[in-house]
Amino acid sequence: MDEDNEHQIGYKALPRGVPVYTNDGVEVGRVHRVQDNEREHIFDGIVVTTKNGRVFIDAPEVARITASRVTLTIDAEEAQDLPTHRGFRGTLETHAKRTGRRWKRRLGR
Repeated sequence: MDEDNEHQIGYKALPRGVPVYTNDGVEVGRVHRVQDNEREHIFDGIVVTTKNGRVFIDAPEVARITASRVTLTIDAEEAQDLPTHRGFRGTLETHAKRTGRRWKRRLGR
């Protein structure tokens, strides 16, 4: 089946290991996992395993998701500049920054 004729699927149904392609047809890597904001049901992005490690692809850079491939809105050159996924450590840092900003707002600083 041609990739343009494949049915799109929801991000929650995206299986691990599906290839990820840029809009010019270059394979970036394979899906490691989907990141979402579970409480608000918002698609945040995809963590992709590449030959150089894991990278994070933000939701606006994802054009199409099917059961057999993910197509991005960026080209191969832009894909080389994707940020490294920092894993659990990155998550802890993000939560710490958010908590700090909340306390600053509460204390009026």
